[in-house]
Amino acid sequence: MSKPVLETNISGLIPKRGKVRDVYDLEDSLLMISSDRISAFDWVLPSAIPDKGRVLTKISEFWFGKLDIPNHLLTMDLGSMDLPEDTDLEALEGRSMVVKKCDVVPIECVVRGYLAGSGWKEYQAEGTVCGIALPEGLQQASQLGAPIFTPATKEESGHDVNIPFARMEEIVGADVAAELRDRSVEIYKRGAEYARTKGVIIADTKFEWGWYQNELILIDEVMTPDSSRFWPADTYQVGESPKSYDKQFVRDWLETTDWDKNSPAPQLPEDIITKTRAKYIEAYEVLTEQPFAWK
Repeated sequence: MSKPVLETNISGLIPKRGKVRDVYDLEDSLLMISSDRISAFDWVLPSAIPDKGRVLTKISEFWFGKLDIPNHLLTMDLGSMDLPEDTDLEALEGRSMVVKKCDVVPIECVVRGYLAGSGWKEYQAEGTVCGIALPEGLQQASQLGAPIFTPATKEESGHDVNIPFARMEEIVGADVAAELRDRSVEIYKRGAEYARTKGVIIADTKFEWGWYQNELILIDEVMTPDSSRFWPADTYQVGESPKSYDKQFVRDWLETTDWDKNSPAPQLPEDIITKTRAKYIEAYEVLTEQPFAWK
C-alpha cells in the first residue's frame, strides 16, 4: 500500500487546492493531480485513503478512451512534463494529468438513472427530484423510466446547489444548455450500459464541461466513485439502500458517530480506511478488467 498523498508541492508553483485535487498552472496547460483526500457532507476528512487519487485518475483515463469524445486530457506521462528536478515523481505517478486550459462551464451536469440519495428524500416528501415530477409508487433505488438531467451550480466551497433547467438556460444560454443536457444524458447512457455488462450499476453521475477553441469538451473526472454512485448489480434490490463501491461506505460510518456535520470531521478508523481503499480499487478492476498496479 502506498503512502497516502494529502497535498502535493512542486517547487516554484502554487496550486489551487480543491477538496480532492491540486491544480497547477503550466501557462499553456494545467497539471491536475488527484490527492488521496476524501470529503463527505461538504467536509474534507482528516484521514486519507491511500491510492484513492490514482484510482480516480485511472478510471477517468479509462472512460476518456472508452467514450471516445472530445476531452481535456493531453498526457499522463510524467516524463513529458517539464517539472523541477526535485519533484517527487513517485508520489505523482498515476495520479497526474496534463490537461487543456478551458473556460469552465459553471454548471454541474448531473444525470440520474435511479432514485437515491437526496433525490430519494425529495421524492418521499414531494414526489419530485429537483422539481421534476416522477410517477407515484417508486421505491428507494428504483430505476427511473428514463434518466433525468438535474443541473446544479458549481460552488467553490460547500455543496453544489440544484437549479431548474430554466435557470441553467439563463446562465449559459438555451442552446448551450440543451447541448449539455443531451450530451450528458447520452454519455451517461453509454457508460451505464457498459458498466452493467461488468456487473456495476451507475445509479447517477455528474459531468463537467469546458470551452476549448470554441468547442464544448468533457473535463475533470468522468464516472468515478467520487462523482457517481456505483452499485454491485448482484446485490442490488429495489426498496433497499444498495451496497456501494463509492464513498457511501465512509458516509455510512460517519452517520454512526456523534459528529454534528458542523464542525471538523473525526478521524476514520484504520479498518474503514482499508475497506474504503479496497472498494475503490475493486471498482477500478471490475470496470476496466485490469489489475490495479499500486497494490
